[in-house]
Amino acid sequence: MAGALSLGQARRFFADEMRMACHVRDERLVEAFATVPRERFAGPGPWRILEQGNGYWTTPDAEPHWLYHNVLVALDEKRGLNIGQPSLWAFHFDRIGVCQGERVLQIGAGSGYYTAILAELVGPSGRVDALEIDSELATLAGRNLGAWTVANVRCADASRPIEGQWDVVIAFAGATGPLGWWLDALAGGGRLLLPMTGQNFRGGFMLRLDRHGNGLAARSVGWTAFYPCAGARNDKEQAALDEALKDSAGQQAMRSLRRDRHARDDTCWLHGEGWCLSKREPN
Repeated sequence: MAGALSLGQARRFFADEMRMACHVRDERLVEAFATVPRERFAGPGPWRILEQGNGYWTTPDAEPHWLYHNVLVALDEKRGLNIGQPSLWAFHFDRIGVCQGERVLQIGAGSGYYTAILAELVGPSGRVDALEIDSELATLAGRNLGAWTVANVRCADASRPIEGQWDVVIAFAGATGPLGWWLDALAGGGRLLLPMTGQNFRGGFMLRLDRHGNGLAARSVGWTAFYPCAGARNDKEQAALDEALKDSAGQQAMRSLRRDRHARDDTCWLHGEGWCLSKREPN
């Protein structure tokens, strides 16, 4: 079947599958999945594919058609580091609404595949700043992204602040809480996506924040599992998150992220250090 398709057809079917499986409404996003060459970011084949619950397996050959399916592709199998699942990011990119001309901060570039998708969405008048802590991956991503001039990759620890304001901030690794500078970097009307993951880094939820004036609206937008985010995890927050995740009703009742000093009360779903995911409406 795969061999009967041209590579262009395989990409188009892949993009249409993202449209249908994730109810993608932004035609620009569908087009980005149809045009960005995933094989450029996956390295030479055959490729190792992660089957959830059953480990990795190898594609039959190095034919790039195999990459145009809703699968995770290994970047470093020993570390469990992959190019993430397309349907997950198709869903979240569509819902968060990455617009032309916007500034995006990506925390965790990997080999740059989703950086390229984001660059397609912001267009020539926008900008994508991608941080990658692994120096080899940062170099690889920079090389892979040569055709996307609006994308800038730097080797950096995401726990260390950089100057700037962004319309969209997206973390591609699991944290136990938002870092203060990520929140400060969110421009007016800005949106943030952060995988919040507890014990063993895998299980958790995707946190979405929306800035309205000085307030931050917060909500849970689905279960998720991610590679850990260096510099954005600590044992105390992890224990608190694990406990909070037992209260699924409270998680769904979340309405805001508070940064004011206050004693923990019944409106606090997850009370961190300098931040709190609260059931109160944002100020």
